[in-house]
Amino acid sequence: MSSSAPLLINGTNISHAWGRAFLHIIDNPGKEISPLIVSLTDFSNGIPNEDQSIRDALDKCLLTNSKQKVHTVANTIFPSSLWRNSKYDRKKFFKIYIKNLPRITALARSKNRRGLYFERLIAFGSGPHNGNQLEHIISEYTSYSRVRKTKLQASIFDPARDHVRDAQIPFPCLQHVSFVPNNKDKTLIINAFYATQLIFEKAYGNYLGLCRLGHFMAHEMGLTLDRMNCFVGVEKLERIGKRSPTLTPVIQAARNALQPTTDEQTTDGI
Repeated sequence: MSSSAPLLINGTNISHAWGRAFLHIIDNPGKEISPLIVSLTDFSNGIPNEDQSIRDALDKCLLTNSKQKVHTVANTIFPSSLWRNSKYDRKKFFKIYIKNLPRITALARSKNRRGLYFERLIAFGSGPHNGNQLEHIISEYTSYSRVRKTKLQASIFDPARDHVRDAQIPFPCLQHVSFVPNNKDKTLIINAFYATQLIFEKAYGNYLGLCRLGHFMAHEMGLTLDRMNCFVGVEKLERIGKRSPTLTPVIQAARNALQPTTDEQTTDGI
């Protein structure tokens, strides 16, 4: 495989897709995949299929290494419990999130000091709807029968705030998201673009959060989530070694689940 050939993982189970990317790094030289494309489909009311054995093993390992659990990472992209508590009223949902943002940030102040993904999506700091990019996308789509597709995207990265001299910054790795509706089938695709992504600490939670965000947008646009595509420039295994004993149960859970009969497809190069 050329070092520049993309690895494509196409599947119907978020745990298996993550497991394939994870094992690819474990089983090959180096600690990176560049680039990586993960594509998920076959949702049940917006919820991706999961393999609980992989999810449980990963969550336990994350806690052992003082990292955030999958659900916590997913919440930085889309806080599903707040949407549910808002009784699926998006205007109320946005207001509650902004009101609670100081408390949410304080839960992990060092990690959240530069911002949160959902914050940038609904309070970017400039633009229509007071910087609420999701509201702008929903309003434009529902107001015009033939909305320009390039309107249906939202930025996370902001050169004014994020082009800094720090050697490493924890945020933002996600650059932007775009939404592609199929008006004939009444379905929606969400695309996400990462410059870099951490396979152990963040990737599973990122995929889950993006699926939840896609479901929310589909719901508000009168559509059904059909696919989540995640494009990653560099997928990395960092701050933990491949032979770390704490990773052993995660590796074993992934190997046990990913038998040759799995529905996932992995392609080296497209």
